Amino acid sequence: MTSSAPPMSSKVVLVTGASSGIGEATGRYLAAIGHTVVLGARRTDRIGLLAQEIREAGGKAFHWHLDVTDLESVRSFAASAYDQCGRIDVLINNAGVMPLSLMEDLRIDEWDRMIDVNLRGVLYGIAAVMPIMRKQGVGHIVNVASVSAHRVDPTAAVYSATKFAVRALSEGLRQESKDVRVTVVSPGFTRSELFDGIGVAPLKTAVRAMMDQASIPASAVAEAIGYAIGQPENVDVGEVIVRATAQG
Repeated sequence: MTSSAPPMSSKVVLVTGASSGIGEATGRYLAAIGHTVVLGARRTDRIGLLAQEIREAGGKAFHWHLDVTDLESVRSFAASAYDQCGRIDVLINNAGVMPLSLMEDLRIDEWDRMIDVNLRGVLYGIAAVMPIMRKQGVGHIVNVASVSAHRVDPTAAVYSATKFAVRALSEGLRQESKDVRVTVVSPGFTRSELFDGIGVAPLKTAVRAMMDQASIPASAVAEAIGYAIGQPENVDVGEVIVRATAQG
């Protein structure tokens, strides 16, 4: 992907959940416009291939194994990126899961998984990079939420709860931070593997049908992230909602 608007400066950008969907698209786009991307995910074969493709296209990319539910894994990811690149300018907390179901189904393991990845993973990411960004005196944390952080629908109660929480902690961090910018990006229906995690077959079918009618490519979200991190250091893009025109 190319862009007619280059970044104001090349930055070192960490991307979690970079093996597919929004994370993959973001890594590709940011590298294409001149940033150095550090890709993290559990599927190291996929992020390894992505990093190779980015380098072959002339970009700068590194990759490391990352499990956002494991604090030591997140700390190791950030430390490796810092050792390799000498700084961390941006963290994109993108990793997420969305196994939708009715509350009465009591799919408690799935509830726990959403809390661990969608919320705890974001907190772990913040904890891993904040000391480095404070030391630098500058930094930017981008937390990927969802339109479900603004509304609650049947089957999405727990997912929405985690995303509402991401918005809340992002706002708190923004108010506390004078040298670290904080942005929330809330995508609508986006074509990705996120919906593959729905374990209720009829629900998965229904969601896919809705996505076919009103969805956006992951690249649209990637470009919104690129816009936010490309602003001058004294400009904080607090939140961006990106969704299909046809989405209700």
